[in-house]
Amino acid sequence: MLDFELLLLIGLKVLFALLMIGAVMTMAGYSVLAERKVSAWMQGRVGPNRTALPFVEYIPLVGPFLKKMGIFQPLADGLKFLFKEEIIPGHVNKLYYNLAPIVALVPALTTMVVLPFGEFFTSDGESIPLMLANLEVGILFILAISSLGVYGIVLAGWSSNSKYPFLGSIRSSAQMISYELAMGLSLLPVFLWVSEPGTGAMGLSLVDIVHSQGNAPWLLLVQPLSALIFLIALFAETNRLPFDMPESETDLVGGFHTEYGGFKFGIFFVAEYAHIVVGSAIFTIIFLGGWHFLPWVADPWPSTWVGTLIGIGWFLAKTIFLIFFFIWIRWTLPRFRYDQVMNLGWTKLLPLALLNLIFYVLLVTWLDQPAS
Repeated sequence: MLDFELLLLIGLKVLFALLMIGAVMTMAGYSVLAERKVSAWMQGRVGPNRTALPFVEYIPLVGPFLKKMGIFQPLADGLKFLFKEEIIPGHVNKLYYNLAPIVALVPALTTMVVLPFGEFFTSDGESIPLMLANLEVGILFILAISSLGVYGIVLAGWSSNSKYPFLGSIRSSAQMISYELAMGLSLLPVFLWVSEPGTGAMGLSLVDIVHSQGNAPWLLLVQPLSALIFLIALFAETNRLPFDMPESETDLVGGFHTEYGGFKFGIFFVAEYAHIVVGSAIFTIIFLGGWHFLPWVADPWPSTWVGTLIGIGWFLAKTIFLIFFFIWIRWTLPRFRYDQVMNLGWTKLLPLALLNLIFYVLLVTWLDQPAS
């Protein structure tokens, strides 16, 4: 009996993991569509509006609307990447060349294991977070795993045996080192603020961080500088404009994926947007209250499965807004020069993160002093 229950539990966990992977990959695919539509809107164009499924386009009102919005464009793009002829150059190191796209995608999919995206209430009123693994050191797990994504880019650049991909991979590793320091330091004040003595809360637990913002101010309002530093570092970590030094098509042709095509290029493409989706979810959890409603406002929905669904929807709405923000910045700001990227990371963000940490250490120490 116990063996059956254990197998059932493992099966449910695997099913839940597959559903989450499917959700992240779907959001990544439609983030590509959102980027194309938003960029078209900003430039006075229409964007994707031709792709349609057989028979669906003839459904009155619904078919033309879906076609005009380009809803089926990600499906067409995915099939195109899947069935395109794949040409592997003869000068590449084939083992690492084939391995690099997988190494680039896996960290984004692994990180979501510890992301809580809602809570379920039992009949006793107990709150159970919706996540695959409730780690007490969730933030450390995220920082450790997300830093592995750069190895996919480095492998792609090195194994291509070409100067442009190699330069792109070197830029990526330098950029990662420069901005991960500031990102980690920007999160230390969050740990200090959430881990108040006597509360039993763990500042490294993502669930405790979300609960600390329920019916209370969001950490975006309490620690605006930490949020700003983390957001800038997040742009750099996801290689998005104005920090897309590893690609930089104006001077590196295509950067680290110059020698890639077909399905492998598609994996790199999806990996970039998967990192954006997961990064937006992490920012929502840490600084925007997760699934909680508004700052200083108790959740207006009931503690039932209906409230669970509304909370998940509210969490997704915040995440989608941040994805839109990524796209908006991408089509608003020009690319920085390489020296400007390094200068911003080492001489601006890092000192700011250190000063911010010192300020909150002093503030928390002062607030924790017993009243005389």
